[in-house]
Amino acid sequence: MPGFDLQPVLEFTTALKQNNNRPWFMEHREEYDRARARFEEFVCALIRELSKTDPLGGITPKDCIFRLNRDLRFTKDKTPYKPYMSAYIAPGGRKSRLLGYYLHLEPGNVMLAGGFHEPESRQLTAFREAISQNSEPLKMIISDKRFIEFFGSISGERLKTIPRGFTINHPEADLLRLKSITVTRKITNSEVISPGFFDCTLDTFREMKPFLEYLGQFV
Repeated sequence: MPGFDLQPVLEFTTALKQNNNRPWFMEHREEYDRARARFEEFVCALIRELSKTDPLGGITPKDCIFRLNRDLRFTKDKTPYKPYMSAYIAPGGRKSRLLGYYLHLEPGNVMLAGGFHEPESRQLTAFREAISQNSEPLKMIISDKRFIEFFGSISGERLKTIPRGFTINHPEADLLRLKSITVTRKITNSEVISPGFFDCTLDTFREMKPFLEYLGQFV
């Protein structure tokens, strides 16, 4: 695939982080529009390629890209804008509760991720029951050489102790302690602006697919 120029995205979000206020934003609206257009092109190409193997239901970049404006009702950070651009590619787009692919472009904190970030109680219960009964299907996925190369291990937050209902010395205690069940690949700024970043992103999401398919039984 041809390269995508995402330099404007990194430049704009870097400046926004240092000048996170409405007057500055309005003065630099053209830079934002240019950065947003580049990000949309990138997400559009991802949707097109992923749709060849994933039933995404005809979503568009606008369905997937999160708003830049911060919802001040639910955060201690009262700056008006998020200093990053992000998208969730899944059937139904960013509002979907279905599993999909998360792209986060923030200077110094670029990531490709997926899984249960905030699982519902029933999903977490079903996951733990499945792991307790037979952990091998998941362990085969996360022990695969390429999975480890891309993600290292499951990166979700864990309880300090084994959840109620399981013995303290359960052989799968580490998996049972998971509160969120995600994988993440960190990317450097220089990788983002390299010609191979699109293929890197696509390869990462494709490598993530077996993990998401496993979790899909708990949706």
